[in-house]
Amino acid sequence: MTGPATPAPYRPTDVVVALDVGGTGMKCALVRPDGGTVHAERHRTGAERGPSAVVASILDVAEGLAAKARADGLTPLALGVVVPGVVDEATGTAVWSANLGFRDVPLRALLGTRLGLPTALGHDVRAGGIAEARLGAGRGTRHVLFVAIGTGIAAAHVVDGSAFAGAHGAAGELGHIVVRPGGPRCGCGALGCLEAVASAAAVGRRYTALTGAAATAADVVDRAVGGEEAARQVWRETVEALADGLAIAQALYDAEVVVLGGGLAEAGADLLDPLGTALRRRLTFQTVPRLRRAALGDEAGCLGAALLALDALETLETR
Repeated sequence: MTGPATPAPYRPTDVVVALDVGGTGMKCALVRPDGGTVHAERHRTGAERGPSAVVASILDVAEGLAAKARADGLTPLALGVVVPGVVDEATGTAVWSANLGFRDVPLRALLGTRLGLPTALGHDVRAGGIAEARLGAGRGTRHVLFVAIGTGIAAAHVVDGSAFAGAHGAAGELGHIVVRPGGPRCGCGALGCLEAVASAAAVGRRYTALTGAAATAADVVDRAVGGEEAARQVWRETVEALADGLAIAQALYDAEVVVLGGGLAEAGADLLDPLGTALRRRLTFQTVPRLRRAALGDEAGCLGAALLALDALETLETR
């Protein structure tokens, strides 16, 4: 996949090192300044080993990628790393991450010292939103809301290719809008959060509670399309809850395009079509946004990390 043409200052051998660190695995790549991936690899995060071991793995993998680039005749210019949780991008600190066990980890400084490269640290969903806005389904659009619907639900508000982190690095927690007061308890402790009723994990839980049979969200979609009434009920409830959440989001953000990513978006038209209909029913004076399925798949976070690295590099060069 490619993005805009390579800016003049860059050479054909220039790359950035990019890591998208999740609770289970790391997606890693060497990426050209035009957005093209030169080399990609994946590693286990091993979060069960504790935060110190995870940090050590991130440092080792990043250093290994930079060495790989040099061995292949490429020049690593910068490093971008994205992680889940609360991230202070200004200080380069992973403030908190339940998935990784992080608490106030100065990750940018640690990486910069280890690799000797300009380094950017960002939030995984915001980075995915930046990639979709610049290179993917939101390309050519100024106001993009990227919504990742997987085990949890989070969003990124991207304007002119830049995502807003908020005052404390916690912007975009769309999954914790309460859409069903008194509903299922969310992992955050509240009742009826969007994440607790409409995430991919919640779809499976709701189906099991209704039928006694274990199922993934993908199973539920397949069974709903096949006409099974229990699955159809769960899917209707899911779409209605997502429409409530997006109606609130549209009132707040006034997006031109809403890009849906994460595991639940794999349902494609079986999600987008009924969700678009349900959303239009809820909006009054607001402009109805275009709904699009994410184009970059699970590479979005890694590509976003690369874009953050390039942004950091260009900021240094303009000082």
